[in-house]
Amino acid sequence: MIDVEQLEYSYPGTNKKTLQGIDFSIARGEVFGFLGPSGAGKSTTQKILIGALRNYTGSVRIQGQEIRHLGSDYYERIGVAFEFPNFYSKFTALENLKLFQSLYRTSKDDPMDLLDKVGLDQAAHMKVSQFSKGMKMRLNFCRSILHHPDILFLDEPTSGLDPLNAKIMKDLILEQKAAGTTVLITTHNMHAAEELCDRVAFIVDGQIPLIDSPRALKLHHGQQRVRLEYTSSEEKHIEEFPIHDLGNNERFLQLIRQHPIETLHSLEATLDQIFIDVTGRTLV
Repeated sequence: MIDVEQLEYSYPGTNKKTLQGIDFSIARGEVFGFLGPSGAGKSTTQKILIGALRNYTGSVRIQGQEIRHLGSDYYERIGVAFEFPNFYSKFTALENLKLFQSLYRTSKDDPMDLLDKVGLDQAAHMKVSQFSKGMKMRLNFCRSILHHPDILFLDEPTSGLDPLNAKIMKDLILEQKAAGTTVLITTHNMHAAEELCDRVAFIVDGQIPLIDSPRALKLHHGQQRVRLEYTSSEEKHIEEFPIHDLGNNERFLQLIRQHPIETLHSLEATLDQIFIDVTGRTLV
């Protein structure tokens, strides 16, 4: 669906390259995550992919076509939800969606159905000026999928959401994937990326040092061990064991047979720690 080769970009008036020759590809129906701190190049990459920045060097192809040569019909095929969405604040949520829906040549979803999916049906006739950030984020997602886009660009999609609404949002993103939509997420939220993304790209200082699936990264960079916490003589104890041939480890088998088990965890690395190890940077 998306192929990027040797992508470079410098903002006007500066000699520093915001993007320094990055390469990646995204398959149709894949959820792909860009993970990195502020200023890493995530948003610049997204702006190029949605056609907002054209004076790049390198190649950016969408379904085999160079994006700088695509016409306005490209915007019929993509949906975009920025982290800080803008709406007509004096309009209601429903009025906003109906207005944006009218801009597309084809649109099938009933805005009220979308509002119901994100838990905003009761706020449909409330002015957006009265909305919290979390409500605006959910409304923003509705706006991005009004026209059944082939590609969905989401910037920090769970920002400002409480745990319940964050779960609803994640479920809706996975629903889009199941329908065949290609989804690109830019975020510094490693937990959301791990739950949603088929693959992630670490981006720092305009470069991509690593691309892989969250599972593969955690297995490769983690310890092949398990940590067992158990109770003995009313005291808690912790022991670690190698995963290899664990079923034949007599000490491990003895403990789980003879003592109450409090917790049992594999010691794979977290995405946060892997990011620090690979890039030498934090996500702040």
